[in-house]
Amino acid sequence: MSTPLTLLFAASVGVIIINLSAAQPLVGPIAASIGLDPAAGGLVAMAPLLGYAAGLFLLIPLADLVENRALAVRMLACAAVASAAAVAATGMWALLAALFVLGAASSVIQVLVPIAAAMAPPEHRGRTIGNVMSGLMVGILLSRPSAGLIADSFGWRAFYVANAVLLGALALVLPLWLPRRRPSTGTPYPALIASMWWLLCNEPVLRLRSLTAALMMAAFSLFWTAVAFRLSQAPFGLDQGGIAMFALVGAGGAFATPLAGRLGDRGWARSTTIASHVLVVLSFSLAAFADSVGDMQELALCLLALAAVGLDVGAVGDQTLGRRAINLLDPAARGRLNGLFVGLFFLGGSLGSAVAGVAWTHGGWPAICLTGAGFALIALIVHIRSAAGSSGRAC
Repeated sequence: MSTPLTLLFAASVGVIIINLSAAQPLVGPIAASIGLDPAAGGLVAMAPLLGYAAGLFLLIPLADLVENRALAVRMLACAAVASAAAVAATGMWALLAALFVLGAASSVIQVLVPIAAAMAPPEHRGRTIGNVMSGLMVGILLSRPSAGLIADSFGWRAFYVANAVLLGALALVLPLWLPRRRPSTGTPYPALIASMWWLLCNEPVLRLRSLTAALMMAAFSLFWTAVAFRLSQAPFGLDQGGIAMFALVGAGGAFATPLAGRLGDRGWARSTTIASHVLVVLSFSLAAFADSVGDMQELALCLLALAAVGLDVGAVGDQTLGRRAINLLDPAARGRLNGLFVGLFFLGGSLGSAVAGVAWTHGGWPAICLTGAGFALIALIVHIRSAAGSSGRAC
């Protein structure tokens, strides 16, 4: 894993992950363009997420059955075609189908990350995963502002045109660099799907890391779902452009992912994970304090930005170390392990987004901060009480 190849992997997953959340700021323009009512417009943002979840549980197990480079290229080509289909869609159902397929094909990320992990020696695997994950986190944090800026300037279809071009380019370039990885298992596909439950039951590291990652992702999604509401109110009063610029602040947290991976490689995975959970608790405390400084807008905004960076560093640190841990498990099941891990923490992110609306409605920003700190505190307690690999079969 040379530096240029690591950068290629990081850039690739960063481009692909944009597909999952880019539709959110485009709901308004899309609804106006094809005549959707607000209720149906919400399906536009949901379709790629549902597709991604389906891809994690139904497509990623194929990584343990078929040659991985060919699988990755086909999924990228499918994503490019789906993005082009979104450009051509003129009705709701055609658009939703295209976005669903786009989300499902975007689960190719979970084929690429294990390939990168397998290419690195075990003693450097955490650093490699951290470097690749930094690209993924930058993609997540830049997806909304980049989609919004393109749509404002050229229309929402222009975003999906650019997206199709980028995905097509990746489908052509990556085969030149990816090694062939042919799994040794001869297990039929239905048995692979059924075996995912067995893996969850019999891999305590997977259960522990999936649970803490889900809780941390819930805290992450909770914050970034609710912070737009808070920033639009006094003393901030930011418009959509200002809120988009604030979202860029969180991208600074992505640069901590290689550090988390290196600390894991040096044997400090457990202490670094605990530190990540503590950092998120402290970040929500700082975010709550920012709400209490009165009309000092500049100070409050700086404190909130610092809390956002701390939150992202903690959430990404836990996720990076979790990925490192599961990629050191059974190599023959690496695709299924990654699919389960990401699928479960993805459910945690969905929980955080859903809880954000309830917490904001009933308690405002203080309730958001208390709930987010609660998620991270539970993750901290779980990790302290459960040494990785100490618990046995659970099902």
